[in-house]
Amino acid sequence: MPLEPGPDVQGVPVTARNWQDPPANRWAFWHVAEILPTYRVSRGPGPARALPAASVTGDPLASAVTRADGSAGTVGNVLADTYTDAYVVLQDGELVTEWYGALGAPDRTHALMSVSKSVVGCVAAVLIDRGQLDADDQITRYVPELAASGYAGATVRHVLDMRSGVAFTEEYANPQADIRRLDEWIGWRPDEPGGPGDDPRGLYRFLTTLRERAPHGARFRYRSVASDVLGWVCERAAGQPMARLVSELIWAPMGAEHDAILLRDGLGVAVHDGGLCATARDVARFGQLLLDGGVVPDVAGGVRRVVPPAWLRQGWAVDSDVRAAFAASPAEPAFPGGWYRNQFWFRPGEFGDVLLCLGIHGQMVHVSRRTRTVCVKFSSWPQAQHPVYLEDTLRAFDAVGGALAGRDPVPGRGVPGLVSGLSRHGAAPAPPPAGVI
Repeated sequence: MPLEPGPDVQGVPVTARNWQDPPANRWAFWHVAEILPTYRVSRGPGPARALPAASVTGDPLASAVTRADGSAGTVGNVLADTYTDAYVVLQDGELVTEWYGALGAPDRTHALMSVSKSVVGCVAAVLIDRGQLDADDQITRYVPELAASGYAGATVRHVLDMRSGVAFTEEYANPQADIRRLDEWIGWRPDEPGGPGDDPRGLYRFLTTLRERAPHGARFRYRSVASDVLGWVCERAAGQPMARLVSELIWAPMGAEHDAILLRDGLGVAVHDGGLCATARDVARFGQLLLDGGVVPDVAGGVRRVVPPAWLRQGWAVDSDVRAAFAASPAEPAFPGGWYRNQFWFRPGEFGDVLLCLGIHGQMVHVSRRTRTVCVKFSSWPQAQHPVYLEDTLRAFDAVGGALAGRDPVPGRGVPGLVSGLSRHGAAPAPPPAGVI
């Protein structure tokens, strides 16, 4: 059940009902555990990965950016204009710059939203590498409760790559859409009309109600519930709850400095699709882990594997099937040349392909192998999706990497499109094409 309301923001108490809505969200995203039920994700007893200061000449925030509307600006302009709560920039594991708004701090966790999916995907990667999980197995081998649902016949790989044929609408401006029904079943809003009241029906129970619309594996469609199914499968395969899995397999071994927290539903089930909250520096450490191919430095001066390197190589090296499915999806016009694999987005950028972890209201991890940069942005956009803010931020982080690496743009790549429709709540300033993620 929701905790006590938070403080008044512009005369309105922050509650489980409005925590994602402006102006409450700017405070709420830094104080999620004070509003909603959570689990602790321990950083473990080991030392934090050091983030030494980088030696940088010039100001990377002064780098020029051509914004989505065609106007000229700088990286600093973009960050100032897009409701930024915090940002961190690393190059080769060194801290280039960071900033926190008045409500934030380096040791304060912030809501990550769908960036959580990428962390859960890495948990799955470790379990697959250990032989505890098989990506080619049917989901029902691990979760037989889904045998009567639309997930019957779907494999773990199908949910990893958002390729199941389950019917699920993420039409965020539509109060009757499935994504809104999911929120009701989670039980964060017990007084919601038609909601579960004092007897929340729960995330896992909701998943059993979904039905199949298309053959599994035939198409790519971004659906948050796929990550919830994946999380359930991981818990069953490992016999451990997700908060412990994230802690023991990812958070502690990567050298996190602070505990994270993980939202849960009214029945105690972790919200795998968007429930993680963490500090900006620790999210940057996660991005650096991805940039370095899944390994971290060890005390002897070598490296220690956390995420299987083959998992990340598989994601970066798009194959024809993955690319064709994306190209045929409603996401392609908005994100041309991109693909989705292993719970990551990939985007052709001005300085080479970029791995992205994206979340509603402007949460982002931007990983560029060619420029060796990791950029993290926490935001509290008034709208849960905002295509212009997203595109401007992608261009800004491309520019930061290019400036730090002294690189010229990749010939013929140009400025790519954007992914829209990353929201559960609210409408975009301009609606994306029908069915886009």
